Amino acid sequence: MPKLHWEDFKPGAITIYGPRLVMREEIIAFAAEFDPQPMHLDEAAASATLLGGLGASGWHCCCLFMRIIADGFVLNSSSMGGPGVDEVRWLKPLRPGTQIRVRASLLEVRASRSRPEMGLVKIFYEMLDEADVALMSLATTHMFGRRNRGPGA
Repeated sequence: MPKLHWEDFKPGAITIYGPRLVMREEIIAFAAEFDPQPMHLDEAAASATLLGGLGASGWHCCCLFMRIIADGFVLNSSSMGGPGVDEVRWLKPLRPGTQIRVRASLLEVRASRSRPEMGLVKIFYEMLDEADVALMSLATTHMFGRRNRGPGA
């Protein structure tokens, strides 16, 4: 598959990446290392929290999301990173044994005004479970290299 460049992204396009099965052991291992709150570490303790049961850390969800899109397209692109994330929303708990996917909805594509070798792509992402329920949403702008550089490209 040829490497993706800015010119390959079209507003309105929707793509699904994944799936990936998330297991109890990885939820607990991530939480133990990076987010050791009871709702991410122990079923009994988690049942007494707002989550009502064991759920992945929101930051774990973000890491899983990044892995899925990296494998899905970023590693096969002219990615130049991104200037930041506009918003992250954790909508429902990610439970052990859930198979997740990421839906990417392309919102906007524009050339950089200051860097002719780069274009910007704004994407709204949703992490979905098997029933297409959104567990997390994230909006961000990616920077990609352009095949055709210059103001008229």
